[in-house]
Amino acid sequence: MPAVPNSILDTTKKLLGLEYDYTRFDPDIIIHINSTFARLAQLGVGPKDGFEIEDSTKVWSDYLGGNKLLNQVKSYMYLSVRMLFDPPTTSFDLTAKKEQIDKAEWLINVAADKPLLAQDGSIYTGGAFMWQLEAEDVWPHEAESGDLGIYVPSGNVWRKR
Repeated sequence: MPAVPNSILDTTKKLLGLEYDYTRFDPDIIIHINSTFARLAQLGVGPKDGFEIEDSTKVWSDYLGGNKLLNQVKSYMYLSVRMLFDPPTTSFDLTAKKEQIDKAEWLINVAADKPLLAQDGSIYTGGAFMWQLEAEDVWPHEAESGDLGIYVPSGNVWRKR
């Protein structure tokens, strides 16, 4: 059976360094892919009732539709499955991949247009500028009152007073 173009399973396997026709680990990889789809649903991406694959027949457009802003999901899928299927052996690599996953989750969340929560828990609907902070609650001098900032390693978000 030939590779299915843009198959979720086949492209994830390729990024993991596996050939599409090497199926020994498919059940393991499918479980990890479906776990990642559950996490993506929590981030506000995909169908409301979730999404899953059973084999290589489902393709990325089945999940993403035509939303090119969500292409980051493909890299996120690889990183998430990699961490579950073949975790890094060094703390440096582990930390780097965790940071990539955190940043990808942030970008996916923004692309999915999920509302941001203010510090008091209310939904923030203003037109403030968003800053990526270099430390917890430390603002660049250009930031204005009402702007939002996120510190990616912790996921904490603040509104500048």
